[in-house]
Amino acid sequence: MRVTIRTFPLFLLCLAYSFAPSLAAQDWVHTGTNLGTGERIRLAAADFKPVGGDPETVPLKVTFDSTLYNDLENAGIFDMVSKSLAPQAEPGSPQEFVATQWSALPANAAMVAFGAFSASNGRLVVYGWLTDARTAGSSPILSSQYNEAASQEMARTIAHRFADEIISRLGGGINGIAETKIYFVSNRTGAKEIWAMDYDGQNQHPITHLGSISISPRISPDNSRIAFASLGNEGWSIRMFSLDLNRMVSFPGGSAGGSNQSPAWSADGTKIAFSSARGGHPDIWISDVSGGNAHPITSFGSDVSPVWNPRTGNQLAFVSGRTGEPQIYTMDMDGANVQRMTDGGYAISPSWSPNGSLLAFAWNRKYGPGDPGGYDIYVMDIASKQWLQATHEAGVNDFPSWSPDERHIVFQRQIGHRTQIWTMLSDGTHQQQLTTSGDNMMPNWSWK
Repeated sequence: MRVTIRTFPLFLLCLAYSFAPSLAAQDWVHTGTNLGTGERIRLAAADFKPVGGDPETVPLKVTFDSTLYNDLENAGIFDMVSKSLAPQAEPGSPQEFVATQWSALPANAAMVAFGAFSASNGRLVVYGWLTDARTAGSSPILSSQYNEAASQEMARTIAHRFADEIISRLGGGINGIAETKIYFVSNRTGAKEIWAMDYDGQNQHPITHLGSISISPRISPDNSRIAFASLGNEGWSIRMFSLDLNRMVSFPGGSAGGSNQSPAWSADGTKIAFSSARGGHPDIWISDVSGGNAHPITSFGSDVSPVWNPRTGNQLAFVSGRTGEPQIYTMDMDGANVQRMTDGGYAISPSWSPNGSLLAFAWNRKYGPGDPGGYDIYVMDIASKQWLQATHEAGVNDFPSWSPDERHIVFQRQIGHRTQIWTMLSDGTHQQQLTTSGDNMMPNWSWK
């Protein structure tokens, strides 16, 4: 349960919140991904004040404090005040908050998140506020209350919720991603299964237990089902797992002969595009969500990896070898208006940004006979075909997937013989490794 108390508008919030431009990042990337090009807000997250003497308060509060700080730091739109520079004060209410303690050096904070935290009788009660530290006596910008069953996981969840409220309020109304999930493939149990984790790499756990090879997970827009490709007695087929029912569900059209791979959901959740060789060679097919009404929309025999434009709902990007080495193309959902987006090399694994204006993909621009080069993640503006190289010479990078706030990209990176999952801001900065155990690959970020 969460109660949001009346909030007050913050004057002069017409600033752009972003990273200072890096040498490699063009303005169009910052603008198109909501990173902006202005000065970031300097934000402090105070440790919450413990209330009551229940012994479970302290360990749960430690989890809450660290999760809240990490969520805000990961948002990509703040200049976070280091805990080492923050005052030792733990204001537990607006009346206890002293603005000058936080606005003065060394903290030099413009905004401060603070509150009170208690755990007793199996319940967590948290009060959180966000206030302007440079306007003494001003009313809180944001004020929220949470009352939930006490557990480590719920302490994290409440921190995620409060962080997302702060990010939305200070980030132009764009929802935060702290409660989103990432689905991926891992071999750590001996077979390649579909796994899930929180956006920050916590709570990693298997979804499927098929004991085979399962790849290319794609979560539905309503977060209720995962479509993926799995190797069985009949070859590669599209399969479906229901998160609501916690079991496999039927998708009869996914195994109608040939090799069927790379499923992708339309934004309205009514259609699935996939690659199928049921006609003797790989082409792009579309079916409804039950696998019915399946029909091909390409016929060149070398088309794979379709992804829908989530904004228009009637356009797809895909990979085709029709002109030689694989390149990224776009087309309408009826197969018309085909346009080539990349100009050479070896381009694979397209992922469309939520606003439909950008594509992320893996590109080996140096690919050629005797010079295989290496894969990096690129971001391209569809209208202009301008591109930004987001990763540089660090392993083999592939399978990018956008976060729903459009500020982050998750991807796989192979270094040596090990493959792990990483995230970064969409301009390539703030790269972080999320997985360490086994080999982990093909990540897909939830829609919300």
